[in-house]
Amino acid sequence: MMITNQKKMAAKILSRKEGRDVGIHRVWIDPDYLDEVTNAVQKNDIRQLIEDGVIKAKPIVGTSRSRARKIKIQKSKGRRKGPGSRKGSSNSRTPKKNRWMSRIRAQRKSLKELRSDGALNPSEYRFYYRKAKGGSYRSIADMKRNIELSGISLGVEE
Repeated sequence: MMITNQKKMAAKILSRKEGRDVGIHRVWIDPDYLDEVTNAVQKNDIRQLIEDGVIKAKPIVGTSRSRARKIKIQKSKGRRKGPGSRKGSSNSRTPKKNRWMSRIRAQRKSLKELRSDGALNPSEYRFYYRKAKGGSYRSIADMKRNIELSGISLGVEE
């Protein structure tokens, strides 16, 4: 039984009815009523069969994003980032320049706060600023430790 024309007609009618494209592969025909469908030659016949429920449009099958969303939530928490998930060197994941920029910006911000608080005078500020620029300090804590070693009290005594 050839029902390709009937499927094409049904696809056009269902597309107009649904408001979005229905291809011939989404057209479902009830196998019990195949004889009636083969006899349906005009569009009105197909419309009647659609009304009767003999011909229907299958639902759109999409790829579920639930797993992807779950993985995204886990990654935002810092999970799934072990050695087996990594592609590329540590430098490609966080380049040296970016590490340097974040470190130096934090140190400079800290130095500015110390200057505004009055812990550092302008000449001391300039001295430690230049040392920071030269890469003398690994972190803010290291920088503050070095400043305190030179006899400047930062007022952070616990």
